[in-house]
Amino acid sequence: MNKNPYLNAGYAAAYIVLLVSGAFLFGEGGPDEPNILYPIIALSLLVLSVCVMGYLIILRPLLMYVDGQKKEAIEFFMKTVATFAGLCLFFVATLFIFK
Repeated sequence: MNKNPYLNAGYAAAYIVLLVSGAFLFGEGGPDEPNILYPIIALSLLVLSVCVMGYLIILRPLLMYVDGQKKEAIEFFMKTVATFAGLCLFFVATLFIFK
């Protein structure tokens, strides 16, 4: 957890890029036959991602809020979310540009 909301949003985006890149590089392209492990892996990755995003995006503002820095906590959270939204828009624009 960093004290810089812009870095936290960047780390969150980098985590997503690494996770998806790994899935594309090492994935088999989807299940050919029913297997109980596919939903277990999918749900496990979802839970891991929620934990990582909670750590990167929510923990610092929550700690600030509990410490009585309510205005600063809301500002920090909004900066992080706005930066992450900007990165998401960048990814969408990149998709359309290189389509």
